[in-house]
Amino acid sequence: MSLRHQQLGRRRFSAMLGTVLALGCAAIAAGALLAILGYVVVQGAGAVNWEFLTQLPHPVGVPGGGVGNGIWGTFIIIAIATAMAVPIGLLTGIYLALFGRGAVPEALRFLSDVLSGVPSIAIGLFAYAVLVAPLKHFSAFSASFAFMMLMLPLLVRTSEQAIRSVPQTVREGALALGMSNFRATVRIVLPTARPAIITALLLAIARVTGETAPLLFTAFGSQFWESNPNNPMAVLALQVFNYAISPYPNWQAQAWAGAFLLVMAVLVLSLGARFMLSRAMRGLES
Repeated sequence: MSLRHQQLGRRRFSAMLGTVLALGCAAIAAGALLAILGYVVVQGAGAVNWEFLTQLPHPVGVPGGGVGNGIWGTFIIIAIATAMAVPIGLLTGIYLALFGRGAVPEALRFLSDVLSGVPSIAIGLFAYAVLVAPLKHFSAFSASFAFMMLMLPLLVRTSEQAIRSVPQTVREGALALGMSNFRATVRIVLPTARPAIITALLLAIARVTGETAPLLFTAFGSQFWESNPNNPMAVLALQVFNYAISPYPNWQAQAWAGAFLLVMAVLVLSLGARFMLSRAMRGLES
């Protein structure tokens, strides 16, 4: 009897120890995130105003100025990258969901997984080699190309999983009405999986919003308003990087303000993704 009590006591102790360790690790992770968010908010929120959001950068020693051109450039580059990544990622995901077996689908999955692990600076160098160097000038389009490559793995794999997660009865009902497999996927399955696909898109945009390394080799930056994707363009993340390593206090303050904007943008996109994911789960359960 005492041996049984000892074994039960050891099991309870092991379970309690595991719970404490798990809670401790979760607290460390949450604490680190909250510390970063809190520090960025304290350092940067106070410098954000209408002038900062809408004005061009001022020269060194001139007070004021802003990152309006960087915000505008970020929007343009991400919009172009999204326009390129969505059709490629979605169609690839449909192909993998419909023809999931075989050497070609497995090769595509493998390449997608490898691409997701490639450092962003390597993708920036690739974009420089295939677009910037041959054309002999930096451009926003080359930055969009690099961002597209960063977005593709998440879009491909999530689109495939979203389509596969739709109940088979939905597809079978469409096929019973005489639709082809592809048409049933496009007309019936995709609308059902739309919330999950939008979730992946939001996460992919959040993934590239704060990227700086590819921009060093592609967009390069600009001190002016620019809307032509064929020209160098200011990007908020690149401005934050340049201001942060500068020796000027006013630029460093603006770097914290720009970092605050990037963190808030990623936070909003992540919350939107969580909302869309919960909506997708409710739709599948119903």
